[in-house]
Amino acid sequence: MEKYFDSSYIWGAFPTLLPFLKVTFMVAGFSVLFGTLFGLVLAVAKIGGNLFFKKLANGYTTILRCTPSIVLLFLVYYGIPAIGNNLGIDLNHIDKAIFVVVAFSLQFAAIMSEVIRSAYESIDKGQYEAGVSVGLSPFHVYRRIIFPQALVVALPNFGNGLISLLQEGALAYTIGLIDVVGKAELIIASNYNTHALEIYLALAVIYWVLSILIEQLFLKLEKVFGRGKRSLSAP
Repeated sequence: MEKYFDSSYIWGAFPTLLPFLKVTFMVAGFSVLFGTLFGLVLAVAKIGGNLFFKKLANGYTTILRCTPSIVLLFLVYYGIPAIGNNLGIDLNHIDKAIFVVVAFSLQFAAIMSEVIRSAYESIDKGQYEAGVSVGLSPFHVYRRIIFPQALVVALPNFGNGLISLLQEGALAYTIGLIDVVGKAELIIASNYNTHALEIYLALAVIYWVLSILIEQLFLKLEKVFGRGKRSLSAP
């Protein structure tokens, strides 16, 4: 009689699942890149003096942060081709990874806009005035004084956002993208839904390890850049 729980399925799943991490990393990497760039634009709009753009950026952030990830993913997956069809453009054959990157870039941008805004506003504005008063250009003040300190403030939240994005990216399989989670679903289906617990445990271990590694990396980065911040503030 076959065991209900067989740990050999856990160890046997790793060699099959791990190669598909490259898809997971690709989606997460592009989402972080585009999301951070767009988030920077939103943060500038929030910090700037233009009331219209400030309200627009704040409204975007509120809407995206209140939209569940899976709902946003389906809106992008079905909405973009529908808009294309109305414009006479066939977008039904686009790679599924592109839809995932678009969806999570939009969501990550909302998170990063608040991370960047709060980090910038946490820096004493008197430092800008002091830098300009001693002859530094505004560009050099931001590059050498403001940005290094803001980076230290932003790093923990950026790391948390990256971990959340990696975990939310597991939803990509719902539109048919075969990443590490999608492969796990295929393995379970090929086993006629038996030993699903073991496969999911293997998947959980992979995400646990990745999350811990990212967390430790950002802790080390925070310490490294934190030393620079202390040296800036030293008399």
